[in-house]
Amino acid sequence: MGLSGCGLPSMFQKVVVVDCRAHLLGRLCATVAKELLNGQHVVLVRCEQVNITGSLIRNRYKYLRFLDKRHLTNPTRGPYHYRAPSKIVWRTIRGMVPHKSARGAAALERLKVFDGVPPPYDKTKKVVIPDAFRVTRLRPTRKFCVLGRLSAEVGWNYGGLVDKLEDKRRTRAAAYYQRKKALIALRKKAEAKADLKEVTPVLAAYGY
Repeated sequence: MGLSGCGLPSMFQKVVVVDCRAHLLGRLCATVAKELLNGQHVVLVRCEQVNITGSLIRNRYKYLRFLDKRHLTNPTRGPYHYRAPSKIVWRTIRGMVPHKSARGAAALERLKVFDGVPPPYDKTKKVVIPDAFRVTRLRPTRKFCVLGRLSAEVGWNYGGLVDKLEDKRRTRAAAYYQRKKALIALRKKAEAKADLKEVTPVLAAYGY
C-alpha cells in the first residue's frame, strides 16, 4: 500500500486494515482518501480512539453549532449529523473525495469504518500511519481531545458497549499471545534436542 510516510512499499494489497488509535483526524483522513482514489481497499478500526486538535469544550461547541445547520422546512433531507465516531470519520473522508462523481463514489465503496475491532479484523495484521500520529505532529503542550469522548458528549450512546467488547477482545488477545510464546519455547527446546546430522545433508540436496 502506498501510504505516504508509513514506511510500507508502494504497492497494492487486497485489503489494508489501519488502527486509528492516536492518529490526528485530518491527517489520517487525507492519507486514506488519497489511497481510496488510487484504488486501494482500506478498513479503519478503533475510530473512537482518533484524536482531534483543540480542547474538548472547543470541539464540543463547534459540533453543537454544526447541529444547528439543517434544512429549513424538512430536516429529513439533510444535512445529517452523525454521532458515531466511525461515521464522523467516514463523513470527513467523504469531504475529501469527489463523492458525487462515479470515481469518488467507487472510492467510498472501497472504505469500511468500525468502532472497536470487530471480527474478522481482530485477527488481521494492522498498520499505522506515522505521518498522522499525534505524538509526531502535535506539540506536547497543545490541547487535544478523543473522538469517542466528543461523540459521547453530543449524543453517541454506545461508548460503554464498545469499551466492554474491547476489554473482551484484549483478554482473548492476551491469552493467545501467552499460548504463542509457550509454543515458540517448546519448538526451540525441541530443536535444541533434535539430532539432525543424518537429515541435514538430504535436505541440503533438495535445496532446503
